[in-house]
Amino acid sequence: MGSPAPGRVPKQSRLYTLRGMDEVGVGLVGFGLAGQVFHGPLIAATPGLRLRAIATSDPERRRAAASRFPGARLAADLPELLGSASDLQLLVLASPNRHHLPQALAGLEAGLHLVVDKPLALSSSEAATMILAARKRELRLAVFHNRRWDDDFLLLRQVMDSGRLGRIRRLESRFERWRPELSPGSWREVEAPESGGGLLLDLGSHLIDQALTLGGAPELVYAEIRSRRGAAGDDDSFVSLTFPDGLLVHLWVSAVAAVPGPRFLALGTGGGLSTSGLDPQEAQLRGGASPLDPGFGKRSGAGQRALWGGDGGEQQLAFPPGRYRDFYSQMWRAVADGGEVPVSGEDGLRTLEVVEAARESARRRQVVKLPTSPYP
Repeated sequence: MGSPAPGRVPKQSRLYTLRGMDEVGVGLVGFGLAGQVFHGPLIAATPGLRLRAIATSDPERRRAAASRFPGARLAADLPELLGSASDLQLLVLASPNRHHLPQALAGLEAGLHLVVDKPLALSSSEAATMILAARKRELRLAVFHNRRWDDDFLLLRQVMDSGRLGRIRRLESRFERWRPELSPGSWREVEAPESGGGLLLDLGSHLIDQALTLGGAPELVYAEIRSRRGAAGDDDSFVSLTFPDGLLVHLWVSAVAAVPGPRFLALGTGGGLSTSGLDPQEAQLRGGASPLDPGFGKRSGAGQRALWGGDGGEQQLAFPPGRYRDFYSQMWRAVADGGEVPVSGEDGLRTLEVVEAARESARRRQVVKLPTSPYP
């Protein structure tokens, strides 16, 4: 093995000195929606993490980053950020999906642990490459599936864990919006799926991750994937997952739903749970709120309901506060003290395998059996 680059800490020494550290230095790549609204504020609000560097090629976004996080140094791109990264231990990729693999490999080569915004990569094979590179260097890799900490998903898990639902037979989950006009400036909407665009890979990956978190590995996948507004990326899709224990999961993701269905509908042998409205954390972060603000993550207003039906009739349940910050608290423990990452790279890979099976199903117009993963 050759000598480390100037100013770099050898991998073994870096890992050793992190044990029990109070502070982990973080570099953030990308300062669009994901970096500016989600990752930056959540990192800044997490004890033990220090946002020390931000890379973005957009001059206006660099000015916004300087204003929002004056203690962080700015870089025009990832190579510039890595050129002075001796005080960093964690790299966060909030860049467009097509850049995830090359940037992740560069970060791992520099000896940095990784958080990659969802989806982990463009394909399961790219995800496997990333995972193997992280294992080879004994570095931590996590994917930012923050919707595991949505208030409605937390409530659903609470009710399931309590046993009140009994055995779940059917679960419906939706991200449906009414946006009949395309946003030409959004690569997520206009780019083709193979370049990282489309709702199935974007919001759909959250729904799939939640379903796999609850049900494990599905056996059968059926999907209908459409582009209703004429763009290369899909914007109106349905995915059905059948699990070995008989659980049936139906997922919808759409930008053209004028009347959205329930966010969650869970029907079991002991009762049912229906939720409407959306977790408030994204809206709060977009409005400039800090995760440290009193009341952050708590719902308010009409139309925000969780209804229980079963023995004893219908009743309304209270949502727990949403907790996106838990992702980064756990990530700090993973880097500093050797704990488990909040969402593993392997979980991100499994989600991409389901996305690929859904695309195959839609192309063939038939049910697809999900094979045993060939990846580690």
